[in-house]
Amino acid sequence: MSHSVNRGDTLFVLARHAIAAKLDLTENEAAVKEAVDINDADWLQEITATFVTLTMHGQLRGCIGSLQAHRPLAEDVQANAVAAAFHDPRFSPLGRDEYDDVNVEVSVLSVLEPIHARNENIALSKISRDIDGVVFKYGTHQATFLPQVWDQLPDPGQFMAHLKMKAGLAADFWHPEVLLYKYQVSKYREREKTKE
Repeated sequence: MSHSVNRGDTLFVLARHAIAAKLDLTENEAAVKEAVDINDADWLQEITATFVTLTMHGQLRGCIGSLQAHRPLAEDVQANAVAAAFHDPRFSPLGRDEYDDVNVEVSVLSVLEPIHARNENIALSKISRDIDGVVFKYGTHQATFLPQVWDQLPDPGQFMAHLKMKAGLAADFWHPEVLLYKYQVSKYREREKTKE
């Protein structure tokens, strides 16, 4: 392993090691230590919000994250990796036999920026397609889409409709008390694993 490890490689090692530990899989501790010395990497101690997305053969396998920064980056990535692997209610917990086939993506979020809009058309005009992630809140309903979701839902109206449905509301729902926030991400994606 190279001694000049980039941030993405470091984040992948943190995420993978946390998942492997829960699965009682032994990873090369020396390689982990070489890639990640948490105490010496100031950027890993910054209080930052992240999402960890797991995919397998191009399909979503788990995605959990933090919208508000409340713990160090290294800790947030590890906790969200474990949550994405074992606690995403849409999927069964990751099995040991799946570990080698899963791909890890880490999204480091910017600070949430409120979107002030009295109706949906104004809200949509303030969101940048392919760039902004969006948080939708209304009462106890809340959901978010990372900017990566624009790949599947490039139409802003459809993007918002699906986000509302994810929050448990009707696709055409709107109310003056809706709260919207946008954010951007620094995205780090592992190279896709291919079957030999």
